[in-house]
This record gives sequence, C-alpha cells and structure tokens, in this order.
Amino acid sequence: MPRKLTNGAEGPEYLKQLRRTYMEENDFVSIWLEESGNPAIEELTQLNLDIASKAAKALADNGLSEIDLAVSLDINPDEIKRWLSGRHPFSIKTIKEISGILASYPL
Repeated sequence: MPRKLTNGAEGPEYLKQLRRTYMEENDFVSIWLEESGNPAIEELTQLNLDIASKAAKALADNGLSEIDLAVSLDINPDEIKRWLSGRHPFSIKTIKEISGILASYPL
C-alpha cells in the first residue's frame, strides 16, 4: 500500500510531492545565497531595477504605454509588465530592442 502525505496524495502524486519537498529542503545553492548573500547578484538585481525605472520613465516621457512597447517589440504585454516591474531580468538583446524603439521618438 502506497504511503500517504498529510494531504492524502498517493502514488505518482506522492512521489512528485516527496521530490519537491526534498528539493526545497536541499536546495544548497539557494540556502547558501540566502545565508551569505552574493554581491554580484545583488548588483545585477539593482542594475535591473535601475534599467526598469529608466525604461518606464522613457516611455512616459515619450507618451508611450506598456502596450505600445509590447506591440512595437511584438511581445506579450505581460512580459513588458514583468520587465518594467523588475521581476524579470533584461537581456542585452532586450535592452537594445527597447533602446531602438525609444530612440525613434524625439525627446
């Protein structure tokens, strides 16, 4: 008879939850980063937030919305929201594409 988790999961679902629990408890990289921090990651996070803030300001200064940018880049508007909120990192390609779109508008 398969063992049950507290929520009553059995069989494959039990194994899936067991794996997930093990990974969460033994994610040594995340644990280490949480305990010791990582200046490089903190710096990249701050840089990403700075870029997001500047991009949002540039859109506002040019009278553009997130949807305008999404249409120009042919990207889902939700992706733009994630970028501009700082929840999704910018790639160099993305920065170049946004810069190109904004450069086509007079300041």
